[in-house]
Amino acid sequence: MTSMIKIDDLPEFDMAEQLNSEEDIVEYLSMVLEDGDSDELIRAIGYVAKARGMTQIAEDSGLGRESLYKAFRAGSKPQFATVMKVLKAMNIDLKAVNQTNPIITE
Repeated sequence: MTSMIKIDDLPEFDMAEQLNSEEDIVEYLSMVLEDGDSDELIRAIGYVAKARGMTQIAEDSGLGRESLYKAFRAGSKPQFATVMKVLKAMNIDLKAVNQTNPIITE
């Protein structure tokens, strides 16, 4: 006889726990950016901040740790300045690329 598993008994998935290296973080953020979903990008930045240590990101960005958790949770709409401060604290740059005529640099 098979026993049923209740959804409430399953462990909660935490994306931040999957981001174990800089390569993981770059690949993850690149995939989210490619999808173009701004809500998912906000959550992704939050996961990366958590993976790297929210306390350190808060200190480096000059923002409160609790306010960062709130700003990057699902459904939140942080100000662009907040997003940029956090990205800068994490040493992450977003670059614009012309899709029709890419500039090749070497």
